[in-house]
Amino acid sequence: MTTSVEPPRLYPTLRYRNAAKMIDWLGEAFGFAVHARYGEGDIVHHAELTFGSSMIMLGTARDDKFGQMVGAPSQGGGRSIYVAVDDADAAYAKAKKAGAEILEELTDRDYGSREFICRDPEGNVWSFGTYWPKAAEPAS
Repeated sequence: MTTSVEPPRLYPTLRYRNAAKMIDWLGEAFGFAVHARYGEGDIVHHAELTFGSSMIMLGTARDDKFGQMVGAPSQGGGRSIYVAVDDADAAYAKAKKAGAEILEELTDRDYGSREFICRDPEGNVWSFGTYWPKAAEPAS
């Protein structure tokens, strides 16, 4: 019996001042792998980084129409991504070693997740935890 798994439909997108450097950093700190990368020199027009079956897209911040819609990278407000991991302690050690700013130390949540929160060098907030909701499964 063949089962098919629908690919993800949501792809968080980020803009970085130095996307070329951040691609390397995200690989070292969080374990992302480069799926695709397009650009010229240090300018990244579009990149796709994978983490297991999930993907983010990113590029160099530009003052084009899309850049004006999403705004410039900054420390302020509203940008956060949650990443479900099998081992939060290992993810924490890797992120800390790469220099991620730890905003919240490893914590065991009352809903069963072990997680931490950190900030990347350009201000985006990342949460890593063992809570892993799956769209094809009923909510508990």
